[in-house]
Amino acid sequence: MTVGKILDRAVAQWPDAPAIAFRGQQFTYGELGERADALAWSLRQLGLRRGDRVAIWQTNSHEYSTTYWAHAQAGLVSVPINVLFKEEEAYHILSDSGARAMVANEAFLPLIQALLPRLPALEFVIVLGESIPPKCHRYQELLEQGLAAVQAHPRARDFKAQVTPDDLVSILYTSGTTGKPKGAMLAHSNVAFDAHSCSTALPVQHHDIWLCALPMFHSYAETTLIVLPAVIGCLVVIQERFIPDNTMRLIEEYQVTVFPGVPAMYATFMSVPPESRSSLQSLKYCVSGGAPMPLDIMRAVEKEFNLMVIEGDGPTECGPVTSINPWDRERKAGSVGVPLSGIEIKIFDDRDREVPTGEIGEIVVRGPNVMKGYLNQPEETAAALRSGWMHTGDLGKMDEDGYVFIVDRKKDMVLVGGLNVYPREIEEVLYAHPAVAQAAVVGIPDRLRGEAVKAFIVVKPGARCTAREIRQYCRQRLAVFKVPREVEFRDQLPMSNTGKVLKRELREERR
Repeated sequence: MTVGKILDRAVAQWPDAPAIAFRGQQFTYGELGERADALAWSLRQLGLRRGDRVAIWQTNSHEYSTTYWAHAQAGLVSVPINVLFKEEEAYHILSDSGARAMVANEAFLPLIQALLPRLPALEFVIVLGESIPPKCHRYQELLEQGLAAVQAHPRARDFKAQVTPDDLVSILYTSGTTGKPKGAMLAHSNVAFDAHSCSTALPVQHHDIWLCALPMFHSYAETTLIVLPAVIGCLVVIQERFIPDNTMRLIEEYQVTVFPGVPAMYATFMSVPPESRSSLQSLKYCVSGGAPMPLDIMRAVEKEFNLMVIEGDGPTECGPVTSINPWDRERKAGSVGVPLSGIEIKIFDDRDREVPTGEIGEIVVRGPNVMKGYLNQPEETAAALRSGWMHTGDLGKMDEDGYVFIVDRKKDMVLVGGLNVYPREIEEVLYAHPAVAQAAVVGIPDRLRGEAVKAFIVVKPGARCTAREIRQYCRQRLAVFKVPREVEFRDQLPMSNTGKVLKRELREERR
């Protein structure tokens, strides 16, 4: 099945059921389907064709949802960009993906204008807003033109038949060993399968109401808050960004029953004073993913709000959900659950041999949810998908009942509030500072966000700088979640005999 056909089926089954709500506006599945087809038609009329990459640089909104579905219907490949990214970070994604078009918020126009001379492949810029520069297209005008076309001509939507399950639906950039994000290529079949598998693993029903406070550019939100609700015809209430007080208010206002989030969100719920909290009585359960959920936070949330937190796990390369803790039987402390139906998980040693039950090794995954590979990275693809299994880079173990436990990560990647941060990218920025001789970046524990970034720096002889100066320097060049929270100056860094910084020693100093 293609992702677009999931929406088509929802339109056929529940045309009058509410699909999305945002800032007082609400659209039924029939209206969402028509708007997605209309925008898809207009994008095709611009000259975009099946397989073209189209970046989405938008904050959470009903337009984001419509844009994603329009790309799926037109056979275009969505390339989401983190709304916190700065110019160079966005440039890498746009240039590496070869995006021909972009749908963006008006707020990003200054960055886009600076990028355009460096991106000859980027032919079309579609803007949500009023101030539309020359040679750009207004989102609303394209939508209205498309609505007129699909309403007047029954065959205006015939292009949808060209899209196949093997076509790419999105390229999601995730940090890799080069220090630059790699584009994980997900096919329609990968995302559709993962969404369907999640719908059977979770106790979800047609009348449930979901709240999307996760950033929609993230793989977690794409599958569980855009595609999955359409599988069962649920309403999704969209919040532009997570603000604990406002989130709680929306839960009460819309009587939300399902809230997917990351551990940091639940930790901040607990920090809201009881007298300032809205009622969360409508919530049946919460879903946690994106980063390991500390047991003390999970237990506190369940006790305080009298609900169940269902933890899941999986990397972007796998759709991204691979396992979910069962809600109707034993939930084991510290486990990320059991594999979704149709997905295999094993634990391999360094020679890709399965280890005995209970022993630690690398978590590997096989199933219809696994990506097609990394864009423009044949060697990285071969390494990740060797032996027919997706090698996640996570160290873990599996017990006799098939429950998976994550122990550590083989990679140096840091998870900040569920967002991937690769230390080498930050180190490259630090090394460009005129006072820095050596730099090493590691993750340190953070109760609210799972992990935070810490930089260890050796200053050049005769040079001077402060932690504040370093953070400000990074803030000008990196998304805010990548900026080191802590900066420690050292006379020297621990080194191996081959001249490599021993990051494990730096990390273990905090334990």
